[in-house]
Amino acid sequence: MKEGKVFIDTNIIIYAYTVSSEERHKASVKIIEDLWQSGLGVISTQVLQEFFAIVTSKIPKPLDLKSAKEIVKDLLRWEVIINDGESILEAIDIHQKHKYSFWDSMIIQAAIKGNASVLLSEDLSDGQVINGLRIKNPFV
Repeated sequence: MKEGKVFIDTNIIIYAYTVSSEERHKASVKIIEDLWQSGLGVISTQVLQEFFAIVTSKIPKPLDLKSAKEIVKDLLRWEVIINDGESILEAIDIHQKHKYSFWDSMIIQAAIKGNASVLLSEDLSDGQVINGLRIKNPFV
């Protein structure tokens, strides 16, 4: 990835650490490995919270709490964006203008706040650019 900072949505991390889809798992592992090597990975507290909640209780074969905590602990070494009051207000504007859910708008805002050039997510509009941030679905 040669584009600058890359923000990854929760689903990329979930696919990397679980195997519900072999193809998505392999692609996500490669993305995360590349970001570890480049040092360009950016995430937010929201992504880490969602990841932990989903992989410990909302998937068919949940991870044990200790393993999930270790993954979160490792990812805390990346640049982590903390959502503050200004981020919430900016996300509301994104929500209103682009019609994403509020929570997806918070992800987009965190990526913008982190000066990421790309947001990798399968849940958002591939190719859309918002405030200089390009959304990319890595699975298409």
